[in-house]
Amino acid sequence: MKIVKIKDNSKYSENEFSEIPKITDKILNYTLGFLENDLFIFPEMLKNSEDIIKKQKILETRNDNIHSTNIMGFIGCENERLTIKSRFSNGENDWFFQYLLESVLNLPNVLKLNNEYNQDNNSLDLLMFLFPYYLKTAMRKGVFKTYIKNQYNDMNIKGIIDIPRHINKNIPFIGNVAYNKREFSYDNYITELIRHTIEFIKKEKYGQILLRQVKDEVEIVVNSTNNYQFFDRKNFLIENKKNPLRHAYYHEYRTLQRLCIMILQYEKHQIGYGNREINGILFDGAWLWEEYINLLLKDNFYHPKNKSKEGKQYLFNSTGEIYPDFISKNPENRIIADAKYKPKENIANKDYLQVLAYMFRFDAKTGIYIYPNDKEEKYELMYINSGTTYENNVTKNEDISVIKLGLEIPKDIEDYKDFCVEIQRNEETFLKILENIFKKEKI
Repeated sequence: MKIVKIKDNSKYSENEFSEIPKITDKILNYTLGFLENDLFIFPEMLKNSEDIIKKQKILETRNDNIHSTNIMGFIGCENERLTIKSRFSNGENDWFFQYLLESVLNLPNVLKLNNEYNQDNNSLDLLMFLFPYYLKTAMRKGVFKTYIKNQYNDMNIKGIIDIPRHINKNIPFIGNVAYNKREFSYDNYITELIRHTIEFIKKEKYGQILLRQVKDEVEIVVNSTNNYQFFDRKNFLIENKKNPLRHAYYHEYRTLQRLCIMILQYEKHQIGYGNREINGILFDGAWLWEEYINLLLKDNFYHPKNKSKEGKQYLFNSTGEIYPDFISKNPENRIIADAKYKPKENIANKDYLQVLAYMFRFDAKTGIYIYPNDKEEKYELMYINSGTTYENNVTKNEDISVIKLGLEIPKDIEDYKDFCVEIQRNEETFLKILENIFKKEKI
């Protein structure tokens, strides 16, 4: 097994990928849009953002070096494996990435991405751990139903007579007629695929714990698939690969369909149905960080979402669509906060202009950048300037400030439980500083 481990948003020489030429050849300089059929990209809403799909890459060449981007996760191809960790994780263990996944996706604390490294199990575990999230999302629209062709052989003809089958079954004639009828049914190729995935997950180590989160949804699927047979799994897998859902209304079920196929594909590879192409699961680090910060701030901030087009705001009357990350709910002390998945020293230039524009639009006197902090300094307070150098009257305006506020990421911790305890302490410190900002007290 050839394994390469790298970090997101980092620079590497081409030689560092010499052990995994097949993976490098398949992903280097290709966009997420090109790779979406081979790799499961989370969140699925990334595909609704054309700019991200067209531009975002996993690895790209710049000045004879290979650069990673915001994408983290696991990729495999034959005997080659690539792991992309968070650059804010310290040491061999990527506890930070795991903590983000557990927090944002509400995963049970049983996922082990770092112990006894096994690329295939990591990817399969992550896919299975996403299953409850997507099952619940899809079934908010109810159980999927579609037309299927049922075959009957009785005296109550309500469809198209199937002459070859009628001759085969009903000679000599005893009163029955063989016919086919198209009917709406909950027991169809989609729900059968979901049922097969449920049965597969049940047999895995943490299967029962995972499915407990969606107990009601699982029960509905089981009750809707009366024709389920274990030996039909391969046929339903093939049928779903040939017939991806296209209707926009069912896009949540389309995502679930892709996820189920990928989970069952891993089983297929394990029992030897064919050669493995590139596969894996990827996460957008910037999205994970933003959603994690939302969990900490949600009681006090609105959270417009650019990728899913939720909570849009406008700079002007009905034009200039904008999506600030966070807008405080207190109109008397409006604060604009921006989650940045980058080191403090990289927050500059366009970042400043964007937040200042948002502050002007929402009459906010304070702007905050929230970033993962891997250094000692927890915050930096900056005041906007007044005046010009031409008139030699530049002074700081203490009424309008921008703060770089870091949430400290624990370092040099061997045990994941200890990491969780430490980062939760750091969250409390972060929220206390934020509370002082709300109260306009000294931080």
